[in-house]
Amino acid sequence: MTDSPVSTKPLVTTDVDYQAAVSSVRRAIENYQGCTEAERRVLARDFDELQQMADKLEAGRVDIVVFGEISTGKSALINALVGGNVTQVNVQGGWTKDIWHVPWEGIGYCVPGLANSQVVLVDTPGLNEVEGHERSAIARSSASRADLVLFVTDSDLNETEYSALLELAASHKPIILVLNKADLYSRKDLQELLELFRGRRLINIVDPENVVVTQANPREMEYVIEAADGSTRTEWRKPEPKVSELKERILKVLNAEGKALIALNAAMFAADKGDRMGALRIKLREAEASKVIWSFAVTKSLAVALNPVPAVDILGGTAVDATMVVTLGKIYGMNITTSNARALVTSILKAAGWVMLSEAVVSYASSVFKALTVGYGTIATALPQGAAAGYGSYIVGQAARYYFQHGASWGDESPKQVITQILANTDKESVLERLKTEIGKKISLNRYAGDE
Repeated sequence: MTDSPVSTKPLVTTDVDYQAAVSSVRRAIENYQGCTEAERRVLARDFDELQQMADKLEAGRVDIVVFGEISTGKSALINALVGGNVTQVNVQGGWTKDIWHVPWEGIGYCVPGLANSQVVLVDTPGLNEVEGHERSAIARSSASRADLVLFVTDSDLNETEYSALLELAASHKPIILVLNKADLYSRKDLQELLELFRGRRLINIVDPENVVVTQANPREMEYVIEAADGSTRTEWRKPEPKVSELKERILKVLNAEGKALIALNAAMFAADKGDRMGALRIKLREAEASKVIWSFAVTKSLAVALNPVPAVDILGGTAVDATMVVTLGKIYGMNITTSNARALVTSILKAAGWVMLSEAVVSYASSVFKALTVGYGTIATALPQGAAAGYGSYIVGQAARYYFQHGASWGDESPKQVITQILANTDKESVLERLKTEIGKKISLNRYAGDE
């Protein structure tokens, strides 16, 4: 069979475009450098994959991933393309347990301008392997890093294959659909399958010229051999693999678009990884910030509630808030001095204005009561004073978090607008009740509480 004329417009790329793709991957790696140790542990795999992509780009390696269900002949196809037994083939299927990278020197393609360029065929586990969810994920991950996908099937597509093909098409990777084991079909049935794939079945999914036929591991055939004396005998022989149409198609795609495909794929990969890593970092930081804010709110509640020394409550509470702000700054990758932290706390409290006045009134009244009772009013004032102080710290923490989330600024909002919104979104009664519960637990553990 011969190929149809190539109608796809070739992608055009320049050395500047290629270097821009390299830079995009490097930037994604550099963004990782500022992570905390905890973030590094979670993002280690993503970082490794970005590093591998950077190495791939700089070497000019073209990855062609072979994708499909078990027993469709993926490994046999690679053997036929390379011209040797480089991957394992098993008649029971499901033999490919891992990712195989096979250099394909015989393809005769080299990325222009990159002397060390090479083409690599990547064999992946089958889509439908028994208990193979993890292997399927590995296969999909490998395909996401590939420059060209060979999707192998040996019949009309089932639901699993069709869904996988749609997923791959959504990633905008060039796909060559390989109808393998063509020797299993009559000429009429084969033609009907090709018409189905090149027509309505895969319209806008696979270009018609990218549907090819192969016989990677042909069945043995019985031959009748006639001797010179007229006698005959039969002999079973295995025909040579037929993959020339696929080779020609791959070369046409690579010669037309190879360098551009690598650059585009790398840029898309870096963008996807950057988005994923950024989202994970935000999630991790938000979770850590929430724990820190609540921890310091409780600490301030207890410090103020259980402090028997009058008037020291407010001073101690301010120190707790400043320390909390310094800690939050570190979570978001910013170093802030204690002096600047105190200034930020003061600006937040000023911006809160009358809304936060209740905390000050409760704290002042409670401190006066402590002074009049020479400290013996601690337990009587513990719950309201401690909860009010902790609530104030909680609001300060939420405001400081917003400030650090926006790069140590208030963004397009004023501090007052930000804090007003935080207060509106906070269930004050719920926070106060939780704080009172924490104070109550602490008091119940204090064996001197009853005497006071």
